[in-house]
Amino acid sequence: MGSFSIWHWLIVLLIVVMVFGTKKLKNMGSDLGSAVKGFKDGMKDGASDADHPPAGQVTNAGTAAKETIDVQAKEKT
Repeated sequence: MGSFSIWHWLIVLLIVVMVFGTKKLKNMGSDLGSAVKGFKDGMKDGASDADHPPAGQVTNAGTAAKETIDVQAKEKT
């Protein structure tokens, strides 16, 4: 009773096709496929962005100390 046979799955598939129709199922499949492809492309872009820091971001700690501006000191003068 815990496992389903092939006949159970075929009956479920038949009911799903009768409820939604083949055209709607095809559209849902293509939408799902394009969503997965977009997700993979986004993950690939995110990985390449992690390799290259954004413009203007300081990556070396030595140069970060040279470019630091003390705002309070400028206000006093």
